[in-house]
Amino acid sequence: MKPPFSSFSNLWVQLIPLISCCLFSQGAYAEEKPPFTDYCQWLEQEIQGRKHGFLAGNVAYYVGGFHASWKPIEDETIGLTHPFHKDLRSRGIGLLKSELTGTEDTGIGNDYHGWEFYKDTRVLYGTVIVNGEKFVHPKPKSMRWRPDKLICEYEVRGITIREEKFIAENDSAVSYITSSDPILIEFSGHSFYHRNSVTSSASIRFDEKSNTLILSEGGTVKSRPDPDGPERIGPSVYTGMSTVLSASKEIERSLQISQDGRGVQHYTFTIPCDKNGVVVSWTMSDEEESALRISQDTIENHRPYLAAKTQKMNRLLNEEVPWFRCPDKKFVDIYYYLWALYLMYFIEVGEGWETENHTQTAVNNFLGIHRYDAAFQIKAGAWTTDKSRYAYGNVLTWKHLTENDRFCELPNGLRMLSDNKGTQWHSGAYGPETSEHVLGAWQIYEHTGDVEFLKDCYENHFAKLFWKHLSGFAMNQFEVAETLEKMARLTGNESDIEHWQTIIRRDPEHIRLMFDQRWEMNDVPDYFAAPENGMLMTNAFWAMRSPHFPKEYAVAMVDKWALNRENGFFGEFFPLAMSRRSMMEFSTDVDHSFGYTPDTAYFTLDGMFSQGLSKQASELTLNHLANYNFHEAWGIPIAPEAYERDRSLFGDQYSNFNAGKILLYLEGLAGLEISIPEDVLKIRPALPAAWDWMEFRLPIAGQWTRIRYSKEKVKVDGCSLSLFIP
Repeated sequence: MKPPFSSFSNLWVQLIPLISCCLFSQGAYAEEKPPFTDYCQWLEQEIQGRKHGFLAGNVAYYVGGFHASWKPIEDETIGLTHPFHKDLRSRGIGLLKSELTGTEDTGIGNDYHGWEFYKDTRVLYGTVIVNGEKFVHPKPKSMRWRPDKLICEYEVRGITIREEKFIAENDSAVSYITSSDPILIEFSGHSFYHRNSVTSSASIRFDEKSNTLILSEGGTVKSRPDPDGPERIGPSVYTGMSTVLSASKEIERSLQISQDGRGVQHYTFTIPCDKNGVVVSWTMSDEEESALRISQDTIENHRPYLAAKTQKMNRLLNEEVPWFRCPDKKFVDIYYYLWALYLMYFIEVGEGWETENHTQTAVNNFLGIHRYDAAFQIKAGAWTTDKSRYAYGNVLTWKHLTENDRFCELPNGLRMLSDNKGTQWHSGAYGPETSEHVLGAWQIYEHTGDVEFLKDCYENHFAKLFWKHLSGFAMNQFEVAETLEKMARLTGNESDIEHWQTIIRRDPEHIRLMFDQRWEMNDVPDYFAAPENGMLMTNAFWAMRSPHFPKEYAVAMVDKWALNRENGFFGEFFPLAMSRRSMMEFSTDVDHSFGYTPDTAYFTLDGMFSQGLSKQASELTLNHLANYNFHEAWGIPIAPEAYERDRSLFGDQYSNFNAGKILLYLEGLAGLEISIPEDVLKIRPALPAAWDWMEFRLPIAGQWTRIRYSKEKVKVDGCSLSLFIP
């Protein structure tokens, strides 16, 4: 028996629970699980001259070449140009201790210098030698990016050289090189030395038995650990670490080592390469023996390691994220590209304040999870299959700061966490967005029914952080207070319930007044909470995400400002971060750089979906994704940190700042809402007018559910929950 379906509507309509949908056994809909797709191959894209290369392990990363805010500075070349180790022991390049005291002590490792320190590394730069003639650092004629590896191809004197670079599961960076004709490759590099370095104490030696170069890194750097504090000199981030460089061919006879006047260790060696191939590797560790062992294992087993990396990334993209298809392939490409980045950025350190797995934001800025970005990264994690691994930590990693009293407390009792954190440091840049984490944690609970997870979030974190003063983010304080009350009840903290009931007024009259008072403020018509200075930003739309936002205000604001191409937020595409009206007055370099941003787009469009404005929201979502996250001339998905006002690409090129767009697919277009505790799947679909159909498949309550949308109906197969469809 198939469940009945009704036509589309912009309002939730509660149907009678479909008994037939609840009676199927666990394996009844095994066929709803999608067939395997090679997403590594699917996502392969040509990036030479367009983007730098990017690969991720756990605490090891690789950047091929260097593009400063999308501006090419250095091409990739043969070898391993910029592998680097980043386990969040430092925010940048220094390991100095904060000089602040009390709760605002930033710990050890915060640094306002050297976030992009990889650009000053120089590990294995290759020069091709053909019949005695040197071709210094040839640039690829093709560089193809995939989630599992980079594939580079070079042409030198009619000889084709092919290279596969990847980061193995053991965090060793590897390059496997083949040549159509015999050549020599001369590799050169040096120990770590940054433009802010002051001294180097690095040493180097060759281990004949393992055919490896071993560098003991060390030195001092200029660092600034405290906000508004002085620049000081302290240990480099790599002090005490070992770098091990290995090759599958003998390197001792050609090896040349020298030390310059700064104490930097330089090395050069030459190895042959032909169609049978050669392998070089880079490994870093606090323990030299561990680095040696990993390096040798990787050289000997590079093929199985590469196969395992491909298998892992394909497993994640097939098993861990909801399956999606629609008639326009570019939107499918964008969807899986954004999921690939979300998963590639996952880190597992297991030390200090980094004992939980979590995603991160940007390799080309500074790694780590960010308080503001986590507002949507937490919710994206709620849609993964293994939530204990790919969701819980996005919330719980912040608990360390709260438990250890590392926050800024204002006189009114408002406690704010820092923007970023690591194993024993935090950034000292505070903000109130953590209240949005409460709603994300609740969504994870709704998708799991895991009260123990909720208890971990609530006790000594949310309850402590918001006890004196509940911060608001885009008018979410009423919903957050209600959620904290529910958390207290579920986690056995009944004595807290009355406190959350009274921390802010939540009677309907007061809530409505709070919205009414902000409507058309400062004489801006049909606009919410306009600032006195006239800088109209998209955050007016973010408040529409609140279930208490008056629907009539939402309709008026979208009509007046969202669709307005003259004074509103519709630029060359939707949305501008600042209205065109405000652009006439505000035009600093920063204002120009962040003309369009991914976070503002997510919050804005999510607000429209939340208000049931499905037609406008779905059309504007496709407009945004097609223009922001797909490069039409290149024919590939992209994830820029921002666009300048003139649509020039700006900032990081593989930015997980775009993770909110994943939610626009699942919670916006698909209209999915899951509650395992309430045994319900709600669907409020927003099929774009440009599409005849779309389909999602995802595991719900342990089995795969298939949801196919067409203009006539929504068809659901394999659902083990009660079903509600408008």
